[in-house]
This record gives sequence, C-alpha cells and structure tokens, in this order.
Amino acid sequence: MKKDDCFYLGRIAKTHGIKGEITLKVEADDPSAYANLKHFFLEINKVLTPFFIEKIVMSGDKFFITVQDVKTVEAAQNLVGKSVYLPLEMLPKLSGKQFYYHEVTGFMVVDAEKGELGPIQEVLEYPTQAILQIMKGKKEILIPILDEVIQKVDRDKKTLYVKAPEGLIDMYLG
Repeated sequence: MKKDDCFYLGRIAKTHGIKGEITLKVEADDPSAYANLKHFFLEINKVLTPFFIEKIVMSGDKFFITVQDVKTVEAAQNLVGKSVYLPLEMLPKLSGKQFYYHEVTGFMVVDAEKGELGPIQEVLEYPTQAILQIMKGKKEILIPILDEVIQKVDRDKKTLYVKAPEGLIDMYLG
C-alpha cells in the first residue's frame, strides 16, 4: 500500500491500559464513520505497515484499540505519535456540492459566466483557504473553494461548475 493510495485518519495519541492497548485520536468530520474498523496502516520508517484490530471502543473522537500482536505497554508505546492511514476507498461517499480535494484533480471547471476554464491541476491548501489551481492553456487561474463559488459537482462527467467572484477570472486572463 502506497501513501498516495491512502488518506490520513489521525494519530496514535497514547497508550491505554496495561495490556498494550492504544488510543487513536481521529481527525475526521464524523469519527463514527470509522467505528467498525478492522485494520489501519501506520507509517513506520516511511513505510505503511498494516495493523489488525481485535477490539475497538469509541468515545467521541478517541478510539481505544486492542491491536493484534501488540500485548505490552512497551510495544504500544512504540506506536505513540505515529500517523494512521486508511485506503482511499474507505472514505465515506460525498454527494451534492461536497467533494474530497484529491477526487477533483483533473475535473474540468466550467464557470457560470466564462464557460469552460480548464482542468483542475491540484487543490492548493493554505491555512486560511483552499484554492483550485486551473490551467487554461498556459495561464493559471486560482479560484477559492467556497460554498457560494462551487455550484455543482458532476462526478459522472468529471466536471466542477463554479460561479467565480466578479472580475476574478478576467484578472488572470487579462
């Protein structure tokens, strides 16, 4: 399993109890979507290593987990601080105008006023705002990901419909 085929779920926050259990701090909008996990991957020495779950107890965004073959506090301590990953296919399906950033790369962007702009090269994530990076020929267009800008996501046609703020596209295309 490669990291590019996975998404970040959270991290091992600490050990739990005296029999090698761990506490997973889930960093997701809906932790309960992952309450029935059977396995996960930890990044160890830059390699994703699978771990199989024997028992899981959920409390809010914390999961208390008994992992197969981890039976001592010392063994569990070696996992603390590690990032937890799951395969992309385990992401809950989104509908309507919601989308995962990785899924729209390559989608065609169509603006309500200017029409077809070009494909999404990538989603740029900044601390205050995520932005669509679109290439129209050799010109870059950056459009903020905001509820009022994103009009529709057509997954079948791989098209994202937007209503860019007035004058924004003209600023890039001059």
